[in-house]
Parts: sequence; C-alpha cells; structure tokens
Amino acid sequence: MIVLAIYIAIFCAAFIVVRFVISKIRVRRDFTSLKTVTFGDESAVRPDRWASFLSVLTLFCLWGAFTGSDWVPFHAPGPFVGDTQFTYTMEAPDGARDDATVHARVFPAGEKGDPQDVAPGDGFAKDDSIALAAWRSDLLLMDKNDEFTRKDGAKVVAIDGQPVSPGSRIEVANGTVAVTSKGSLNFVPDPGMQMEPIWLPSPEAVVARVKEISVRGYQNFTLWEHLYWSLFRVIVGFLCGAIVGIPLGYAMGLSGWFRGWFDPIVEFMRPVPPLALIPLVIIWAGIGESGKIILLFLAALWIMAISARAGVSGVAISKVHAAYSLGASRWQVLRYVIVPNSLPEIFTGARVAMGVCWGTVVAAELVAAEKGAGMMIMVASRFQLTDVVLMGIILIGVIGFSIDILMRKAEDWLVPWKGRT
Repeated sequence: MIVLAIYIAIFCAAFIVVRFVISKIRVRRDFTSLKTVTFGDESAVRPDRWASFLSVLTLFCLWGAFTGSDWVPFHAPGPFVGDTQFTYTMEAPDGARDDATVHARVFPAGEKGDPQDVAPGDGFAKDDSIALAAWRSDLLLMDKNDEFTRKDGAKVVAIDGQPVSPGSRIEVANGTVAVTSKGSLNFVPDPGMQMEPIWLPSPEAVVARVKEISVRGYQNFTLWEHLYWSLFRVIVGFLCGAIVGIPLGYAMGLSGWFRGWFDPIVEFMRPVPPLALIPLVIIWAGIGESGKIILLFLAALWIMAISARAGVSGVAISKVHAAYSLGASRWQVLRYVIVPNSLPEIFTGARVAMGVCWGTVVAAELVAAEKGAGMMIMVASRFQLTDVVLMGIILIGVIGFSIDILMRKAEDWLVPWKGRT
C-alpha cells in the first residue's frame, strides 16, 4: 500500500509538471495540433514521451529504493542490522522474579556472525545472547542457562516491563518478541520497508545475472539460445494462426454460410484459454517443437479470425454502396474497400494475439522444454533464484514490447489512413 501511494503521488506530481510547465514550452505544429475537436478522437490521442520516460524512471526508482540498490540516491528504511537487546522477567515456581537481558546481534543477510560474549549476571535468570541474519527470526530457549527451567514451573511474565502470556507479541527496541505456546521467546528484528533479495533482488543483481548467464549459459544453453527458441516458436505459431485466421475471418464477415458454419466453433474456442489445451496437445503431438507450434497456432487463430471478422463488419456501408454505384465488381469492393478498411482491426488483433502467444509459449515451456525462456524461469524458480526469474520476465517483456513497437510502425506504414477516414 505504501508503494502504491508513492506511485500515485509521483504520477500526479509528474502530470501537473508536464501538463502545466513542459507543455507550455513545447508547442506542436502537426496534423493533430490543427484539429479543432480532439476529445473522443482516437487519432488525437498519442503517447506523451515525457510520460513514458517518467513512468519507466519511477518504476526503476521504486524498485531500487525498496531493494537497497546503489543505483538510486534514496532508499526506503532497510532492515535493522547491528546490536540490540531486550529484557525479560522470569517468575520462579515460588513466585520470585528476576530480570535477564538478551543481547541480539543482527548481521546482514547472506553473511555469518557470532553472538556477543556476555556475562551471565547475578540472580537465577541469566543473561543470553543470540545472533541472526536480517529478515530472519531466532527462537530463544532462555531458560537453558537459568537456575529454574520451564519444566520446574518457571515462566516468562514480562518483556521490557510489559506483562506477557503465551501467544503475546511485544514491540521492543529494533524488533518484536513473541512468546510461543510453550513459553519460549521468538525474536524478530525490524524488517524495515525494503524487500528481501530472495523476494525481489536489486537491479544491479539482475544485471549481473544477465552478464553471467550471457557468458556461461544456463542449463546447457546460452541465454541467446533460450530467447531465440522462444521467439522462433512465437513467430511461427503466430504466422500460422494469422495465415489461417484472417481468411477465415473475412469469410465469416462476407458469407452467411461461412459465419453460420464456423461461428459456433470460433465462439466456443474463443473463451477457452490456450493453457487448458496443453495436456491435449501433448497427448496428440508430444512434447516436441510441433506440439508447441500447434498450441501457439491455436492461441493466435481465434483472435485473428475474430479481429478480421470485426474489421469486415466495421466497414461503413456507405463506402460499399459508393463503390458499387461506380461500377465496381465484388472483387474490386473486397480489394479496394473492405481490405483497406479492415486492416486497422486486424493489426489490433495481431498485437493482442502476439501478446497471448508470448504468454502461452512461456507456459508451454514450463511443462516440457529443454530450452526457452519459460524453461529457464521454471528451473530457476525451483532453486529460488529470483534474480534469474526476474531476468527472464524482463527480457520477455522487452522482446514483446519491441515486437509491439515494430507492429505499430508497420501499421503506420501500411495503414496511414487509420483515424483519418
């Protein structure tokens, strides 16, 4: 919740600065700036590059701040590291009470440390010392060196002067002490607001892992081989789905017979997630490359068919009537009216299908694969190598985003009339 609140605050502040400061300095003189009506016009909504830059920078800074990265100048409060202590009050079987101090030494995660050397002190409750790593806890059998033990009927009745009973939790200096159901003490040092590396590694740890795997490889294949095979499967499966799905969508949009015949199949398969087909595809095609390509083909097929059908249905009937009135044949209407006006919908569907294919190939590689980004993530997760998992996720996202940018550029080049007709 704290991270979300910070993110929202940065978003609002950046919006105000860009909207009322930078936008006044930067004045555009292009087709969109000459429009008199822009609200509700999709062609007038373009990504603000300042917003994109600040969005990425904000996410990176939040990531670094909450992982203690050296690449950002500010950090969220980290876990407690150092020496601390708390006092517990032991009550003997005869009702007598005595205080003892527990000296705790907390060392950085991943390192080893030794407890402090402390004198046991006077009285029947003896002082203790423990050593533990940050983000960890330690169970203290405080009566192991006391004159009276829990077996004798002794019990802890207070911590730092606050009365306790089994199940109690008391805030002490630099941590929390919980009394277990059996009367022992569990010390948890203050974790701060930073994430433990096993849950979220720092940016430099992920970059270091990228360099390491790029040189040494992972699971008998280089990093680039893993990414190449995932990309190859996605592209082949997507192209196969587009080659079949687009003509099918055109046929369904232009012929009542084709729509009646294929509509039940398409609408039945459309809500079925591709991941649900993995067991069936493995049974039919095995765990080789053909099975993965078939799965990706099915993932893209229905999306491309529906987008092509929607593109045909969205063509303005006035344009079709105008073409017929000028003597155009059915083939000419298809070639010069329906196809150009349906391309925007098809490109939108293609971008969606490509994203679905990426998600599907990773899942397919999780099930059965010797190489691929999904296999790399799956194996790393078994050994809790979070930096490898995060590296794979980032690389998949970067490649997917790059493909989407290329598809946008192709759409601008092939469909320059989008939003202007």
